[in-house]
Amino acid sequence: MTTYAAAAALFTLGLAGVALLPNLLRKLLAMNVMQVGVIVFFISQGFKEGASIPIVPAGTAAEAAAFLNPLPHTLMLTAIVVSVSTTGLALALLLRIGRSEGTLNEARLLRRLRRPPEPAPAGNEGQGAPAAPESPEVAATPEAPESPGPR
Repeated sequence: MTTYAAAAALFTLGLAGVALLPNLLRKLLAMNVMQVGVIVFFISQGFKEGASIPIVPAGTAAEAAAFLNPLPHTLMLTAIVVSVSTTGLALALLLRIGRSEGTLNEARLLRRLRRPPEPAPAGNEGQGAPAAPESPEVAATPEAPESPGPR
């Protein structure tokens, strides 16, 4: 029962971090804590008191009830790999956001996104980017006669 309590505590701690922390990096770390809570829960589901690993020597009869279920462990190993890769991608995105915006504070970023675009300065109404020069016409080239291919 203690592993279930630990899993619930980790998940709750992560959920509170995602909901309450203003910094996006800390939110990402809190999401990782939530994932660890889910992984601990599923790993604890695969445990059976008195069971052994599911390897049977050749020629020996065995009952399935005497073995641990390896499926939750296998799925959680996959979940860990996915978690590491998504965390790496999220860190790269946060690095890019931090460099371009100068902050990782969620409230500041949302204010910047909601702010209307600034109007163009007065006095430059008729002055825009210079028009692109017209491209010279491409002279039509006569097509080459078809050469007979191998028969």
